[in-house]
Amino acid sequence: MLRSTFTPILMAFPSKAKKPRNYLNTIITAITNPPQPVRQNASMENMLLQQHTPTSAYVHLPFCRKRCHYCDFPIVALGSSSPYGDDDPRIINYIDFLCREIKATSISSEYKSPLETVFFGGGTPSLVPPRLVSLVMETLDAKFGVCSDAEISMEMDPGTFDAKKMKDLMKLGVNRVSLGVQAFQEELLRSCGRVHGVQEIHEAIDIVGSCGVKNWSVDLISSLPHQKPHMWEQSLSLTIQAKPTHVSVYDLQVEQDTKFASLYTAGEFPLPSENQAADFYRMASEMLRDAGYEHYEISSYCKNGYQCKHNYTYWINKPFYAFGLGSASYLNGLRFSRPRKLKDYMAYVQNLENGLVNCSEDSKVAAQDIAMDIVMLSLRTARGLDLKSFGKAFGSSTILSLCEVYKPHIESGHVVCLDKQRREISPEEFSSLLSEGNKINEVLAYIRLSDPDGFLLSNELISLAFNVLAP
Repeated sequence: MLRSTFTPILMAFPSKAKKPRNYLNTIITAITNPPQPVRQNASMENMLLQQHTPTSAYVHLPFCRKRCHYCDFPIVALGSSSPYGDDDPRIINYIDFLCREIKATSISSEYKSPLETVFFGGGTPSLVPPRLVSLVMETLDAKFGVCSDAEISMEMDPGTFDAKKMKDLMKLGVNRVSLGVQAFQEELLRSCGRVHGVQEIHEAIDIVGSCGVKNWSVDLISSLPHQKPHMWEQSLSLTIQAKPTHVSVYDLQVEQDTKFASLYTAGEFPLPSENQAADFYRMASEMLRDAGYEHYEISSYCKNGYQCKHNYTYWINKPFYAFGLGSASYLNGLRFSRPRKLKDYMAYVQNLENGLVNCSEDSKVAAQDIAMDIVMLSLRTARGLDLKSFGKAFGSSTILSLCEVYKPHIESGHVVCLDKQRREISPEEFSSLLSEGNKINEVLAYIRLSDPDGFLLSNELISLAFNVLAP
């Protein structure tokens, strides 16, 4: 599992934006008269009350054969070969604690609703035997209920499953596969510490197809060490030829305490420069859109009707459960992270069972934190920020302030304005509406980042919004 910019699954959101990566050398306009901070109002409280019914659950299965060189996620490395087969006591013990956590989770019967999406992430969830996955599914169903048509996704790596395991997982309800390909070149796979090779990628694609999995995704990584444009083009071409219904494209982030961090510096050879990384992103956007994929989120592309429903829960800031090592839930406006070390996680589960864990009580949710979450997540998507609902929750003056700070970027084409019918509003029309004050609140319905250049500046543009919301 690879982190893209601003990932909500296994991390807490930053209170301040990171230092911008200036892909396009544009000038960020300073805010000379910062507005008052966002304040909580009745509409925002109502919005939180409406979020009491999570219908999604993220489940972390942390097992890998080895740690990849870019990975800083909480994992348990099993080694290249296990003497235990399907009876590895490390996996069995973890699944026991995971199910105990699910059972001990406190929910109000008033707000209980069956799960519409379940996402098994990792780690490499496909290393877990289906009979143990079945235990987790049974526990989720007993606790929350699982809809008969729920989207149940699993991250799977080439070389970790065969047709029998795939069919067994499908019998349990797994109906969406996220295949961790990352690259189609042997030298790049070796350079980032992947265990599988190109042959295993093709075998995995054949298995997914022969087993009749209709909803499946390919994960790719750009900006790997020594990655050249022709290599990236080849990976994209081979992905398109495989005809997945979804593609996720992640730009490599060199994280602290990883092997890559000890070897490389971001933007310096053998890693691509920032301009080269931007070119990789543009190439992916162009090739995948030309092949009929909708670019519905910064890192995500899909065929019509195949958005990842679970991940879209994150992008529209809906609440969700999370279970397992290092996972972070979002309930009642609060994000709660579980311990990243296995021993600490097990102690957490025991404390949860004994009623010693307080995930939400006596915790005040700051309006500006919620506003920043909504802006940050919405601007990742092609849909963009819904200004009507945002204005109702946080005030029309906040919308005006956002419009003022984004004016130069609307003129440069990095930010796009849309009306209720999603008709694009020209920069000239926008300036005219802005000069008339409240007129802009009547006409403007959405703002989104342009594809691909606006998405490339997402960190900078989100930083500007943060400065408006929490000056």
